[in-house]
Amino acid sequence: MVTAKRGCVAALMYDFDKTLCTKDMQEYRFIPDLGIESSDFWREVRELASSEKMDKILAYMYLMIDKAHAAKKTVKRDDFKKLGAEIEFYDGVESWFGRVNDFGRKNAVSVEHYIISSGLREIIEGTMICKDFKEIYACEFYYDEHGVAAWPKNVVNFTTKTQFLFRINKDALDISEDNKLNEYIPEDKRRIPFRNMIYIGDGMTDVPCMRLVKDSGGYSIAVYSPKKRVGSAKADAKRLLTDHRVNFVAKADFSRDSELERLTMDILIKIAAEDRLVSMHSKQMEKASEEKAQADRDRA
Repeated sequence: MVTAKRGCVAALMYDFDKTLCTKDMQEYRFIPDLGIESSDFWREVRELASSEKMDKILAYMYLMIDKAHAAKKTVKRDDFKKLGAEIEFYDGVESWFGRVNDFGRKNAVSVEHYIISSGLREIIEGTMICKDFKEIYACEFYYDEHGVAAWPKNVVNFTTKTQFLFRINKDALDISEDNKLNEYIPEDKRRIPFRNMIYIGDGMTDVPCMRLVKDSGGYSIAVYSPKKRVGSAKADAKRLLTDHRVNFVAKADFSRDSELERLTMDILIKIAAEDRLVSMHSKQMEKASEEKAQADRDRA
């Protein structure tokens, strides 16, 4: 087996809802337990955001607390984590990370996985795949001394998602650390260059990240549901392709030897090859510069 070469690190970054799991995470139990339909809840979110000129992510977080209070229920961190255990994933997700990591190691690439989601971190932390991620960037509530949600702590919407690409790129993973995020770091000194990034998402909230990764030399993949409204979902994904927002589209099937797996592994092979070429170029440039400097000194 080829061991991973120092410096060749690839980041696979995922949206969560309808990318790894089959529907919005709040729909598995939280919304039904309030006695309302999921479609009604999301309609109220859109209406509140529109009438109050409010961020839609903040609107859904507010309504989660508001609706729970109206139903005389508390919104607790522990309940969210328990909900995470009920998440239904697309085929192959549970074993995906281990398979990709093994393939990466065999091809001299160290693979890291990240979540960048507008869903709730607390729910994701309760899932069986939580351990597979180096970092999870998602919305969070601030909880009081009783573990009850009191205020939005972190909000991740479709534009703020892009900051986390730079955090991964610059190795400034701590969300409270802004100095390293904002300081100038030459591209060749950044831990994970954009060319070593793969972003996998399903919809419009992922577009800024998809486009940024693609335009910066990385790879973006739009996935679509293999189970529900396949024609519409596939058409939406293909529109992202024809609009030049992603590099590829694939069914959200993470099973062994699926199209998505083959595509991801082909990209990892290319990342490994490009990393070797960049390293060779840098070494040749350094040597040529030293020889030129020595020649200039000799002439002097």
